[in-house]
Amino acid sequence: MVASMSNVSEPILEVRNLHTSFFTSEGEVKAVNGVSFTLERGDILGIVGESGSGKSAMVLSILRLIDEPGRITFGQILFKGRDILEMSGKELRAIRGKDIAMIFPEPETALNPTLRVGLQVAEAVFSHMAVGRRAAFARGLEVMQEVRIPSAASRLRSYPHQFSGGMRQRVVIAMGLANEPSILIADEATTALDVTVQAQVLDLLRDLKRRRDMAIIAVTHNMGVVAGLCTRVIVMYAGQIVEAGSVTEVLRDPQHPYTWLLMRAMPRVDSDRGQPLAAIAGAPPDLAANLVGCKFSSRCPFRIARCVVDEPPLTELGDGHRAACWVTMNRALKK
Repeated sequence: MVASMSNVSEPILEVRNLHTSFFTSEGEVKAVNGVSFTLERGDILGIVGESGSGKSAMVLSILRLIDEPGRITFGQILFKGRDILEMSGKELRAIRGKDIAMIFPEPETALNPTLRVGLQVAEAVFSHMAVGRRAAFARGLEVMQEVRIPSAASRLRSYPHQFSGGMRQRVVIAMGLANEPSILIADEATTALDVTVQAQVLDLLRDLKRRRDMAIIAVTHNMGVVAGLCTRVIVMYAGQIVEAGSVTEVLRDPQHPYTWLLMRAMPRVDSDRGQPLAAIAGAPPDLAANLVGCKFSSRCPFRIARCVVDEPPLTELGDGHRAACWVTMNRALKK
């Protein structure tokens, strides 16, 4: 499992061998296939991969937000030692939005366009705290100021359409922070924002983590977000972890071809002018098919004969850095 750089030994969240499938007319789609990791207090864990890699299905599984025809079929999700998958509906509702909060990708869909922003943030407080209207709005103002919304007191009566995209995302973050969560899950929280606003939101998340000592799970397809925000990273492909470790180690010395190719596809300020970005050839596999061998083998420029017949295990390479690749393993064994 992914180790933490935190000094705290007990993980706040531990996912063990998680399997989540969608049962469709085409067959069983294994969206999350045996994922395990730990999250410590104060960690910022990045989960990166292309669309369809299983990263969003995995974090939705943490809060049991998988709808039919999806179903968690196996595994454990331990929050402070208690298995979320064994909790009653009442126990689960007490945790959602309070102990574990989630920021969804599109603030436009997360906010009700017909309600004033102040009321929506206050409702996030009402749902978990036994407080009166005045106290709920006071708490709403406090978190709106914390996420750096200018003139927050006067903006309480504004509607979502009166905010810019970046400010709407800050409102959604404020709603997530309203009940002092231990874990904040940010699912593609900066995808719809321009580069300047994206940088501001990432800076805000870093500052919030530092001041609150909460753990953050950042789901993204952007290696730049991982590099600028996270302490540790999980790289997912076809529902599985293919590489994991500290951000410094993984970005400095990627050990899975998929990670290496994701990094090559990222714009760099030091690249030659006019040099095109390197695209990853091919397409992700059909997860409803009976796949054999490494799921990345059909797209991998380094594959060997074994890759198409045997699935590589996620193997420790040193210092918590792990990768699932026969080529990497062969290289490591030769050292």
